[in-house]
Amino acid sequence: MFYHLIWMLVLLCRSSAADENSVRDVEIFPSSPEIERGSTLKLFCVLGKHYMPHRNASHIIWKLNHELITQENYNIVNETVSSVTIHNFTYSKAHVKCFIKYLGKEQLLVHTEVKSGFPPDAPGNISCVYYFDAELACSWTSGRQTNLTTSYTLYRKMMRKRGVTILNTVGSSCQSKTESCSFYYPNTPYSSSFCFQVKAENVLGEASSDCVPIAMEKIEKFEPPEILSVQKIAGIKQLLTVTWKKPEKIIPSQDLNCRVRYRNLYSNFSETVTVNLTSGEKIASLNLTGLWDSTEYAVAIQCISVESKFWSDWSRERMASTEEKAPSEKVDLWRVIESSHSAGHRSVHLMWKLLNHFPSPGRILGYRILYFPENSAALKMMNITTDEKIILLLNEEAYIISVTAYNSAGDSPEAILRIPSTDEKTSQIIETVRTFTANEEVAVEWMSSRSEVTRYVVEWYEELEPDPFRRSWQYISNSTNWRTNKKTFRPFICYNISVYPLYGNKVGAPYSIQTYIQEKKPSEGPMADTGVPGKNEITIKWKEISKDKRNGFISNYTIFYKPEGGKELNETVNPDVLQYRLKSLQANTQYTVHIMATNEAGGTSGEPKTFKTLKFNKEDIISIAIPVGLSMLFLLVLWITCILKKHMFKKVCWPDIPNPAESIAVEWPVDASVNNSFLRGVTSEDKTIGGLEDVCVLEPCFPEEHEDSLLMNHENRISEYTDINTKVMINRDKNIPYNEEHEAAKHLSASMPYTMTDQDFRSQVLSALIPAEKIQPIEMLEDYLHEHQDVSNQNEENKEEVLNLSDLSEKAVFNPYLKNSVNTREFLISENLAEHSKSEPKSQSTAISPFQQNVVGQSYVTLDMFGLATAH
Repeated sequence: MFYHLIWMLVLLCRSSAADENSVRDVEIFPSSPEIERGSTLKLFCVLGKHYMPHRNASHIIWKLNHELITQENYNIVNETVSSVTIHNFTYSKAHVKCFIKYLGKEQLLVHTEVKSGFPPDAPGNISCVYYFDAELACSWTSGRQTNLTTSYTLYRKMMRKRGVTILNTVGSSCQSKTESCSFYYPNTPYSSSFCFQVKAENVLGEASSDCVPIAMEKIEKFEPPEILSVQKIAGIKQLLTVTWKKPEKIIPSQDLNCRVRYRNLYSNFSETVTVNLTSGEKIASLNLTGLWDSTEYAVAIQCISVESKFWSDWSRERMASTEEKAPSEKVDLWRVIESSHSAGHRSVHLMWKLLNHFPSPGRILGYRILYFPENSAALKMMNITTDEKIILLLNEEAYIISVTAYNSAGDSPEAILRIPSTDEKTSQIIETVRTFTANEEVAVEWMSSRSEVTRYVVEWYEELEPDPFRRSWQYISNSTNWRTNKKTFRPFICYNISVYPLYGNKVGAPYSIQTYIQEKKPSEGPMADTGVPGKNEITIKWKEISKDKRNGFISNYTIFYKPEGGKELNETVNPDVLQYRLKSLQANTQYTVHIMATNEAGGTSGEPKTFKTLKFNKEDIISIAIPVGLSMLFLLVLWITCILKKHMFKKVCWPDIPNPAESIAVEWPVDASVNNSFLRGVTSEDKTIGGLEDVCVLEPCFPEEHEDSLLMNHENRISEYTDINTKVMINRDKNIPYNEEHEAAKHLSASMPYTMTDQDFRSQVLSALIPAEKIQPIEMLEDYLHEHQDVSNQNEENKEEVLNLSDLSEKAVFNPYLKNSVNTREFLISENLAEHSKSEPKSQSTAISPFQQNVVGQSYVTLDMFGLATAH
């Protein structure tokens, strides 16, 4: 409650300041508050005056960690101040945001971070360590976590005992944010009357510990002593003498206790000896007895005051060995032969290790390497090294190599190894190798085809390890299996294990396998590459997972693919397959695909990738393109043909038909028209036959030069049909009764369609060729046609005679309309028709000049019409 009253007072001060326009545009009070967990939190949001009058405090909304706080917790203080109350605040840390909502939109004004915690507990378990004339460091425990920023103050006080009252406080203090604090020289006086107190405080309160008295001599800690020497005594075996110096920075006149630790470097065995030193002794020594011969030891010392409870740290170890003797065992020697990296040379990585035999051969000073060609022993070369490895550059010949370890007492036996020549071939003696794990051990077993081979070398190394010197090996005798602790191998790493047979001084061909001692699912999945999709299929490709991410042997790959909105499908392939074609996919559909790599421990999927199948494939495009292409080609050829043959197509499809109203004909002589019995018959019978009034007969108007061509074009046809058709026409005319002719003519009109026969055609041609004034009765016309047939059968040289026969007193000129007619019709009138026409008044017929234009409402009759009427 007091907390809330304080913030209300702050609110009033801030509100008055806001009225004076001295605050920022928007503020939240309090800013970044820290409250006790479970209490009530009240915050105020203050708007600047520039938000008025369109927006005010009623438009303010509050959110707690993106969640809207209910309106019932809001309170409008005035037009510019809105508050919110949050009950039972249990968040360790939360964000409260102030928004203004105007016209349906939310705008963030300001936010603050609210923390909740607890007031501090009283610190306890105060302990200190005193480094003489250097540092006084104390530490304590703070109790439960407050979740708020808490500061600590360490007080050092001088006590004078009168009961339990602290009379006065002298000294100094130090502050810290952690649970430790230190006083440094020179502010580290030595006294036995100090007590130490720690006060913790945060925004919610403070708490102090009791003042704990601590005597300085009880907490003193020395620097480690300095070892001056560790040496052996000549002529005495199994003994070392250790000499050291007391620390310089210690409280004067104190007795010390020191511990001497010595351990065998070739085992985990160590022992400790305690030595008491008086305050007057500055240098101390100790003889270590019962040691092993020719064994190296490490020696370290620590000391403590007899009144203190803190030992010093161990001193730096010093190395020494007992009386030495020559190494009794040869080194364990192996090699790794690299391929030739230059003409005639190759690198041989030679490595060895000491055998773990006790007692140890003592300190090894170095190793001597001798090597020479197998066929030239006199060409010996030597190298000396202190390392347990060396690289020899050899040629293509076979070499013999020996390694000897030596110390001050002598040399070890030689370890000999033969390096084969580059062209030397060895047979495969090892038939099979297998590994398995059982009872926290890794077992390697193999089978040999030669029973006389009794020695083998098992070599193992990480597949991704490029350094040949990081390989491990083990010699095995009289056995075809090898077991070692599982901890020899690292889990989830692929190892290459090889077994070499040894016979004599030769090393046979190895048999190698790969193995994982322990597997887990791959660290990452393969990344799919979809390539170019088709209509119903796609090829999915992926790369192998890198060896360091496999964590086991990949047993298979699974391709998962799912159409948009459909069911997920999958396909599983062998581990050696790195691409797969998905078939039977839906056309024009989006798919999501990912690939999972699986080993014995589980599977891991790669990142998904999307692709969309095509709507048409190549076959569809070809099946569409070929007909379209052929159609276009056909249309192109047709278009070109139409252009080249347009005149021919025009004549066939759109023949020129002259307009009779625009025809120009040569005027027929009036006398010939009146005297011609043929025309008189027509004009006298026009009412009876077809009711044709004002009939105009158009003469042909061809020029003279076209007569020959017209005769030549029609001569053969006329002569062919003249005899037969003339007789038929005569007989037909004789047999048609008058009433029938009248009935036929009665239905004839200028607008009626008619049918043209061959007889019509011959009639029109003959009427065009025979002058109008020479038209005779049928009997005379028959004789004339016989004569004309005889003339047409003559040679072309006699064609002019035919023209002369038709050249009468009044020359007939062809009509242009008849020129374009397909067939020229002949107009023949029977005797009965002629007699009938005489009884009709002649006033109904009027002859119009051939060159006179046809007037409106006036009919005209061409030779085609007359021929049609007579024929029917």
